[in-house]
Amino acid sequence: MRPVHIIGVSLDLGGNRRGVDMGPSAFRIAGLGERLAALGMTVIDEGDLVAPIPETKSFGDPGKKYIREIARVCEKLYKTSLGVFEKGGLPLVLGGDHSLAAGSVAATADFVRREVKPLGLIWVDAHGDMNTPSSSGSGNVHGMPLASLLGPEPSELSRIGGFTPKVLPEHTVLIGIRNLDEREKEIVRASGVRVFTIKDIDRAGIAVVAEQALAIAGNGTAGVHVSFDLDVCDPAIAPGVGTPVKGGLDYREAHMLMEIVADSGLLRALDLVEVNPILDDRNMTAILGAELASSALGQKII
Repeated sequence: MRPVHIIGVSLDLGGNRRGVDMGPSAFRIAGLGERLAALGMTVIDEGDLVAPIPETKSFGDPGKKYIREIARVCEKLYKTSLGVFEKGGLPLVLGGDHSLAAGSVAATADFVRREVKPLGLIWVDAHGDMNTPSSSGSGNVHGMPLASLLGPEPSELSRIGGFTPKVLPEHTVLIGIRNLDEREKEIVRASGVRVFTIKDIDRAGIAVVAEQALAIAGNGTAGVHVSFDLDVCDPAIAPGVGTPVKGGLDYREAHMLMEIVADSGLLRALDLVEVNPILDDRNMTAILGAELASSALGQKII
């Protein structure tokens, strides 16, 4: 098994609700490292990449608030994650808001280019995160990272690593979507990305959806980066998230998805993001995230 390198990213500049910068600490308090070590893995904690706090910065362009500061953190994450790959490890990135994926996915995509293969991406989220500065009503950058990985905007994120796009639509899958604004619906429909909404999961079942997603993201690629926003889960099991939306994955659906990812052998890197301890109940969301990481990295029922 590859060593697992934990990288915390204490970033909450991408949203409009404070607190997700404490997410990495919440995961550690939940015993994430100890859980993985108990599975026989070598676990190396790289510490946290620290972002500035909003109170010390001007948000700048209202269409992409704090974009320069976010891009700097994502650039650091890109370099740190790339270094983990070069050591033979698997990056496990803890957020922090979802804008960090502009850096983490860039590193995975850059590394697998050495294998002359594209990267598959599975984006597990209640939201599409495909807004651009011109379409966003809020200017919150945590709603834009997937757009930056697929295309040119926001440019400060898309140019991380010196190449774009990081992933192609035909290798990208969204799972769990249930909250898109009207303009973003148009963007998602036009993108060519395969989308499994929560309705699709209700209809087909999470096992079928997970297997189809892996078949798409894994077809002809060097493996899969999974970027998992805890708000994809129902607030009943994950209340401490940046943007909760009722009607999400239940406990077993979330675990089944991660277990099938592990069974596939395709996982190259994993993000767990948007945990907000301020909104949580006895750290249950971070505990759930730590359990899900264990499932994604090979914990078996028997």
